Amino acid sequence: MGDGLRPLIAVTTSEMRSAGEVRQTDQGDPPQVEMALGLPYLRAVEAAGGLPLVVPPMDLEAVKPLLAQVAGVCLSGGPDLDPVAYGAEPDPSLGPVNDALDRFEIELARQADARGLPLLAICRGMQTLNVARGGTLHQHLPDRPGATTAHRQSEPGTEVTHGVRIAEGSRLASMMESQVAEVNSFHHQAIDRLGGGLRAVAWSTDGVIEGVEAPARDFLVGVQWHAETLTDRPEQSALFGGLVHAASRPGARSSRIESAA
Repeated sequence: MGDGLRPLIAVTTSEMRSAGEVRQTDQGDPPQVEMALGLPYLRAVEAAGGLPLVVPPMDLEAVKPLLAQVAGVCLSGGPDLDPVAYGAEPDPSLGPVNDALDRFEIELARQADARGLPLLAICRGMQTLNVARGGTLHQHLPDRPGATTAHRQSEPGTEVTHGVRIAEGSRLASMMESQVAEVNSFHHQAIDRLGGGLRAVAWSTDGVIEGVEAPARDFLVGVQWHAETLTDRPEQSALFGGLVHAASRPGARSSRIESAA
């Protein structure tokens, strides 16, 4: 940042892997429960001028002191949310869930929101944000009436596979400097009923909500696609730039760390 200070951005864990899912190597540690997060999230925050801090699921009592130390939050993608979090019965197509991860990230989203911290939510992160505000999810998009778009692509995350329409006058359109965008897609769940205070601001051609924001908040934005793997496109890197910029504003309730540069 221009004043030598860079905002500390908490980035949530994408998933937890059991010891049975971890491959033993000849010289490595024995398999154990591990957290996993793709490096593109961290690279995107760093390239935008922030300092990424990976946050594992912890006791809920840790959320408040954690948020007192950071300037912003990025809710990452990951596995399905357990429908118990929004009062629904599980669909037969529900994937693996992790209750501890859900509880922690929903509480993190709620408290970050209540503190007014800048927040960018990606894929599962947008769904988590919606549930944290009292919303619900479609559990399996292929069963949704009118579904025509393939929302679970087989191509790499660096490739785009469908378009989205972005609402005129929205923060998202302003950041991306466009009312249309090409995106990637790696989800089979999506927002059904919007959480309180959220506004849908982007949609796929078959009407699935692809972006949300909270007009009453300074910076609270969610996108259903994985922008972190598309940051070679200026309109996608602008999402992380917007998060870091909001977290860097003077007087924001945030913690900023002296740059070593």
